[in-house]
Amino acid sequence: MTDVDARGLASVGRSFPPWSVPFVFVVGALVQYLGAAIGVHLFDTISPAAVAWLRAAGAAAVLLAWRRPWRTRWTARTIVVAGGFGVVTVGMNLAFYEAIARIPLGTAVAIEFLGPVLVAALGSRRARDVLALVLVVAGVALVAGARFDVGLVGVGFALLAAGLWAGYVVLGKSVATAGDGLDSLAVGMAVASVILAPLALTPQVLDDPSVFTAPSTWLLGVGVGVLSSVIPYALDQVVLRTVGRARFALLLALLPTTATVVGVVVLRQVPSLAELAGILCVIVAVALGGVERRARPAPPADTNRLQDPTREDGR
Repeated sequence: MTDVDARGLASVGRSFPPWSVPFVFVVGALVQYLGAAIGVHLFDTISPAAVAWLRAAGAAAVLLAWRRPWRTRWTARTIVVAGGFGVVTVGMNLAFYEAIARIPLGTAVAIEFLGPVLVAALGSRRARDVLALVLVVAGVALVAGARFDVGLVGVGFALLAAGLWAGYVVLGKSVATAGDGLDSLAVGMAVASVILAPLALTPQVLDDPSVFTAPSTWLLGVGVGVLSSVIPYALDQVVLRTVGRARFALLLALLPTTATVVGVVVLRQVPSLAELAGILCVIVAVALGGVERRARPAPPADTNRLQDPTREDGR
């Protein structure tokens, strides 16, 4: 990121009045899960893994064109770190898309939070982090138990996504110290798109390779990438600069609710009472504990906030 870009982002962050930050955050979440909902509609013709790869490749293309990270000096270490971050992020998205192909969007998002909450609780001695872990485990048991009869595989993929989200939190420190936020994300997703292409695309190629000859497939891939990655990631940079990590962690509690609302409105996925209770447990758990939002690297000014995912004060 150039000095001009950094100053531009910082000035944008300062231009947002504090009362508007939750609305900006919710807009980012709505756009992200709207992109996921569009992905669900694509599952009739394209495999979930291929849709996830198209999202990553589309986001990488847009981010590379926007950020032009080659203007920054990169070393072998920063490329490896960014690449590893990208592989974990895209792998997490692959698992998430396989999950939402089988279970409701809100349920998958609630289960995913098990990963970062677990990381926060294991790295903390605070009683409220332990309570958060208990609540999220209870919430996951409720939302997953309600779907064991029809969605066991989907629950498994959501748990895999949770584990990869935990890996993302751990890698967050290296990404923040070795790169520049969105630049690292652009390089990482580009590297991951190349590395994971055989895994993500082979089943679709064997089943029906003709979908990749249709221009609409690639246009939808770019659209999902922009909605689910580029726009929410960029908005998160502004939110992090404006409110810092403590309030950001509280805002995370809005994500399961947002995903559930999008699932109901766009996908007609009406949750049961058990699922609603489970999602509520996860919301309370996220509000109690300090966790990092997935695939949202903090800007350089917030590097120290990623060093210990259990700290709320950022010191």
